Amino acid sequence: MPKKHPDFDLKSAHRHFAVTCFNETWKYINKKRRTEDDKRAMLQLAMTSLWHWRQRKDATPTNFCISYWQVSRVYALLGDVDNARMYGNLCLKASKVKGVEPVFMGFAYETLARAEAAAGNKTKRDAYLAKARTIAKKVTDDEDRGALEDDLATIK
Repeated sequence: MPKKHPDFDLKSAHRHFAVTCFNETWKYINKKRRTEDDKRAMLQLAMTSLWHWRQRKDATPTNFCISYWQVSRVYALLGDVDNARMYGNLCLKASKVKGVEPVFMGFAYETLARAEAAAGNKTKRDAYLAKARTIAKKVTDDEDRGALEDDLATIK
C-alpha cells in the first residue's frame, strides 16, 4: 500500500511532469513517421501532461486551454476525430474564460479545424480556419500571431 505522504514534494512533481510530458509529446508530434509505439507514447504523454495539470492548484484556464489543445491535436494525428473534437471543444471553452489571451481562442479554432480535416469535413474545417484567421489578424503580439499562422498553414 502506498504511503499517505510521499517522500517528495508532490506540488513540484506535478509541475515537473505537466511540463516535461507536454514537451516530450512534441517530439512525437513533429516526427514524420511514427510507429505504433510512437503513437501510443504520444497520446500517453499528452494525457499525462493534462492529468498533472489537473492536479495543480496553481493551474490556470490558459494552462488547461493549452493542454486540451495539445491532446486534441494528438487525437487528430491519430485519426480519432471524436476525441479530437471533444478536446478541441474543451480548449475552446477554456479559451473563453476571462483572463485568457485571445490568441488561445485562435488555437482552439485551429485544433477544431484540424479535427475536421482529419474527419474529411472540408466545410467545417474551412469555417474553423476562417474563425482562427480572423482572430490571428487581431493578435498584437508578433510571436503569438506567427505561431498561430504557422500552425494554420499546416492544415490541409
